[in-house]
Amino acid sequence: MNYLKDNYKYMHGFGNEFESEALEGALPIGRNTPRFAPYGLHIEQLNGTAFTVPRSAGNRRTWFYRIRPSVMHLPFEKYLSKNSSGGPNRLVTNFNDPNQLEVVPNQLKWTPFKIPKKSDGLEIDFVDGMSTICGA
Repeated sequence: MNYLKDNYKYMHGFGNEFESEALEGALPIGRNTPRFAPYGLHIEQLNGTAFTVPRSAGNRRTWFYRIRPSVMHLPFEKYLSKNSSGGPNRLVTNFNDPNQLEVVPNQLKWTPFKIPKKSDGLEIDFVDGMSTICGA
C-alpha cells in the first residue's frame, strides 16, 4: 500500500473532549493531576457541572495547566462603564439597590462562625445553628 505523508498534527480526544498544548509534552500522559506537572505547571480544574448531576450525564469540565495559579491575579481596579447611554453600568447583580453594591473579584475567604459555648447559657441544636450565606 502507498500512504500519503500527512504534515498536519491533529487534536487528540474522544467524545468531544480534546486536548491541545502550546509546548510539546506539557500535558501529562495517562492522568490529569500528576504529582508533578511537566514544565512545573500548576494544575487547575474549572467545573461546570453541579455535584448533584449523575455521572451518566457526563462532567462538563476543563483542566488548565498554567504557569501561575489563577489566584495570583492583580488587585481589583474599578472600571467605569462607557456604555452608549452614558449612565451607570447596565449589568446588575443586586436588584435591591444597585447604587449600594460594590463587587470585588479579589480572592476572598469566609471567617468561621462563632461557636456558642455552654458557659454562655445557650443550647444550640442543629436547626438553631444554621446560618445563611449570601442569601442562600
